[in-house]
Amino acid sequence: MNDTLQRFIFEATPIRGELVHLDATWQAILQRHDYPPRVRDLLGEMMAAAILLAATLKMHGRLIIQIQGQGPIRLMVVECTNALELRGLAHWQDLPDSSDLELLLVDGRLIITLEPNDEPERYQSIVELKGKTLSAVLGSYLQQSEQLDTHIWLAANGERAAGLLLQKLPSKDPGRDSDAWNRIIHLSQTVQTHELLELSHLDILHRLYHEEQVRVFEPSPVCFRCSCSKERVVNMLRVLGYAEVRSIVQEQGCVNVACEFCNQKYDFDSVDVEQLFASSEQHQAPRARQ
Repeated sequence: MNDTLQRFIFEATPIRGELVHLDATWQAILQRHDYPPRVRDLLGEMMAAAILLAATLKMHGRLIIQIQGQGPIRLMVVECTNALELRGLAHWQDLPDSSDLELLLVDGRLIITLEPNDEPERYQSIVELKGKTLSAVLGSYLQQSEQLDTHIWLAANGERAAGLLLQKLPSKDPGRDSDAWNRIIHLSQTVQTHELLELSHLDILHRLYHEEQVRVFEPSPVCFRCSCSKERVVNMLRVLGYAEVRSIVQEQGCVNVACEFCNQKYDFDSVDVEQLFASSEQHQAPRARQ
């Protein structure tokens, strides 16, 4: 059950749920960056949340969750595609002893962006960070934006990141088992952090809902994958223009570009730069004098 998303529903109720565990996917992030524990755990929770939220959407594209603040943690970004491919990063400085989210992210903002592949426009929501945990912040945001009752539980450490999401869907028969939502939320609130991190999906479902009728679906794989590529870097350099890129080569000997997400490095020397712009027909060498 490692690196998978598990969808499930409660029979005869308009309630659906998701569980996610990130193992190798999470380790792929940690191998590329040395994060302090508080930054690491918050980023892990964001990655689990990104999977849970992306799985509720019906689109082909990317979901991007950003947290920006003026405190010790300045930026966190997690991207998730509809294929459940993840990447993420964090910027921080001078961490306090407290793990209180409001102290780590002073004047913080939560930014959630949807980038559909088949549409030129993207959709973005920006809200103030209100809550002492990421679960509380996202739960409040989801209830306002989706107008659906949604609860989310998140956990992360140096080994694994995990999350549980429950959502109440619109119902044509609201009177049917009207207490189901309150009952299931009450059961879910008994889940412990160590259980989310240590138990398998099926063990968690049995532990929480063994008296409910739960239908589980085939799990979906999750993986780390960065969307950077040499082609994207080349296009970026072409946007900068021949003169700018050539001046960098003259000053530094070559152009070095590193992806912040995966630390992949792309190097271009003077020969590479000449070929790059010659092939794009953006630079034409001056004609020799007769």
